[in-house]
Amino acid sequence: MPRVTATPRPRDNSDSALDRFRGANPAKRHNARTIAALTGNPGCSRRAVLDAAGVDKPRLAQQIGFPMGFGQSRFALARGNGFEAMLKADNCALLLSVLRDVLALETDSVAYADLGEDDDATLGARHGRTRELLAAAAGAALVDHPLLTLEVAGRQVFLEPDLIAFQVEGRLHVVEIKSFAIVDGQADSAKVSAAAVQAAVYVLALRRLLTSLGHDPALVSHDVVLVCPRDFSLTPQAVVIDVRKQLATLKRQLTRLASVSDLAASLPDGISFDVALPPAQLIASLHEVEARYAPECLSACELAVFCRHEASGSTAALGRPVRDALGGVNTIQEALELATEARTPTEEQAEAAALLQAAARLRAGIL
Repeated sequence: MPRVTATPRPRDNSDSALDRFRGANPAKRHNARTIAALTGNPGCSRRAVLDAAGVDKPRLAQQIGFPMGFGQSRFALARGNGFEAMLKADNCALLLSVLRDVLALETDSVAYADLGEDDDATLGARHGRTRELLAAAAGAALVDHPLLTLEVAGRQVFLEPDLIAFQVEGRLHVVEIKSFAIVDGQADSAKVSAAAVQAAVYVLALRRLLTSLGHDPALVSHDVVLVCPRDFSLTPQAVVIDVRKQLATLKRQLTRLASVSDLAASLPDGISFDVALPPAQLIASLHEVEARYAPECLSACELAVFCRHEASGSTAALGRPVRDALGGVNTIQEALELATEARTPTEEQAEAAALLQAAARLRAGIL
């Protein structure tokens, strides 16, 4: 499965506040999954600051008493590794048979290049080999174990997609191998959505690599290929997903992270997320950075349990549709008082108050 690491660039003054937040702890490495997760709640300043600073959020959540179980089970990992190994056996013979129709590949003329898996000390060398191969590639080919880079909040992140496929017409496609099943032509929508965002990370990194080589980034297709087991077997099935929407969201969030140092510099002195500090001090620091909790955070952010506790009694805890519909109404108590006309709405709350009062009348009529 994909491996990643990150190397810091030389620090400058704009990074000093973010580096200070971690204390003596090294920056947490980003990978395709964590970068993809950044798009899940782009309006959350707390997550933007913590991710830009490279804070270890799982350790932070554990230290403040709100741990959250995260990650794939070992059984899912074993199934995924086995499925990928099966597809890539014999120079990707089985995978080629699956890709032939969706990418118009001629299986008898497709070259296969395996760039190999190296340890962290030689990631730069493998990235160099990836650059050389992409600069010279022509015709149909499959590239296994490529290594791409992407800058996230000033740090270079190494990314390893499952495969890059060269279509006969010269277009490049990212191919992702996933272990979740496609049953009767349908797959779990949440898993497909997460896979699409992760693939968009690779598409963006590949486009930026081509740009650095002087090539047209549009040569990288926005159509990515997901290869998953069909039904309840290990028979592979390929589907094509358009990730243009995910790419646009990803670019916005990466731009926001790049400028988050201004937000960090505006925070009060003394804020620290050093996991060696007492829980009370860490919680006080977290309260100083505005969060934007929604129930969906529970599937994407390691601090979601704490933020849910913090948001108890707020309209945000009821979900984004409720929070957005009740703009200007921050707490459930306020909503109840506006619905019963026990509170006079402000100008900002007038529209939400009208909705709440109409809903209250309808409910009274039903009861």
